[in-house]
Amino acid sequence: MSEDLLKKEKKAKLDWWKSQGIEPYGRRYTREAISSLNAERKGEVSIAGRIMTIRRHGKAAFCDVIDQSGKIQVYFKKDVLGEVLFERFKNIDVGDIIGLRGELFITHTGQLTLLVKDFTLLSKIIGTLPEKWHGLKDVEIRYRKRYLDLIMNPESRKTFSMRVKILNMIRNFLNNAGYVEVETPMMHTIPGGAEARPFITHHNALDMDLYLRIAPELYLKRLLVGGMEKVYEINRSFRNEGISTLHNPEFTMLELYCAYGDYLEMMELTENLIFHIVNEIFGSNEINFGDMRIDFGLPWKKIYWEDCWKRFGIENWKDKQQIKKAFSDLHLDTEGKEDIFELLDLLFKRKIEPELVDPTFIIKFPVEISPLAKCWPGEPSMVERFELYIGGLEIANAYSELNDPIEQKKRFLEEIERPSERPKVIDDDYIEALEYAMPPAGGLGIGIDRLVMVLTGCPSIRDVILFPLLRPKQ
Repeated sequence: MSEDLLKKEKKAKLDWWKSQGIEPYGRRYTREAISSLNAERKGEVSIAGRIMTIRRHGKAAFCDVIDQSGKIQVYFKKDVLGEVLFERFKNIDVGDIIGLRGELFITHTGQLTLLVKDFTLLSKIIGTLPEKWHGLKDVEIRYRKRYLDLIMNPESRKTFSMRVKILNMIRNFLNNAGYVEVETPMMHTIPGGAEARPFITHHNALDMDLYLRIAPELYLKRLLVGGMEKVYEINRSFRNEGISTLHNPEFTMLELYCAYGDYLEMMELTENLIFHIVNEIFGSNEINFGDMRIDFGLPWKKIYWEDCWKRFGIENWKDKQQIKKAFSDLHLDTEGKEDIFELLDLLFKRKIEPELVDPTFIIKFPVEISPLAKCWPGEPSMVERFELYIGGLEIANAYSELNDPIEQKKRFLEEIERPSERPKVIDDDYIEALEYAMPPAGGLGIGIDRLVMVLTGCPSIRDVILFPLLRPKQ
């Protein structure tokens, strides 16, 4: 039967319910979670959920009903319901949401089942659910119609339940470590805290352009100046850049700062936090991610950024000719890039990043690409910074925070001279805040979406964001 005919048939049933004087879109219903039911339960129980299957057998029928917590089989029997209620049941469809009252029993196959004694239609479906046996496999529909994905795919519901669990574990871990959760502005007068192209919006009352934040960093560090010593924000940030399996323009990030700390303290915190989450969820140091087996056992591997290039014959990473020769030897396209750091970043993404399966810290970066980080002792051209890679993905970035206002302004001025996709304006208010003395500190950012990808085994960032941004339908 075509979808149009099915919808016409369901609308006819909708009219039938109304003709009986019954509101097909009900109201409050007292219920228990399906997952709380068990064979020892005596007496009447009340549940509510969506009907996923109906198997009719003359004067009886078995259905599967789901709620957020689980699934149960329910049994409609004419002899129990009576003529009127069983006639109403004939006008129930797969996808309807109903309230049910009855008693539990165990079938001869050992399945917990609810014998229905009364039911209430709570919401009549008009649309058509995807065919049960195939589920919702079309990726485009899964992302555009996440509600159908969540109805039809238990693994999708499990993924997003896991995401919530991970976020709660992060909060509990940090709260117990003395960190305070804060909120900072999502609209900035100056885009800062990261190198990215911002989204621009306009405030009508003030008649001024604003930028959706690309990172909360500079506001969080203002709080350190103000005397808040351990702060974190699980924030939404926005970057007006490409969309891929690893990038969504709107994403979730954990960013935290600890006064009197440094990048080494952030490294220890990162290890302990993620190791704790993995062991709490999986009860093991090892998990699967695609065809990879990731071992989270401590301590995690550490590699100096400068040493990454030597295997490709690049002894001096500042020598562009050595870099280009490495590209030639590896038969890699430079994609028209000429900047040394862009070339090295491309080489890293192509040849090094995919090999960083077990958690690995890349440490000690050039100052040119780390304008907010404190210099490495005795090496002003390098900074105290690390990036964390797991499963071939960049998961975290951290450094010892630069708290010298004079040096910070100098870095900002140098940054303005370099090509960039974002407007280059010095945040003088931030510089002024540093002039009131910010304590030495360590700062850390963790990409929540990518971390959830790894821990749930999802190959695309769109699988772990409920409503990812998509191109308009053609």
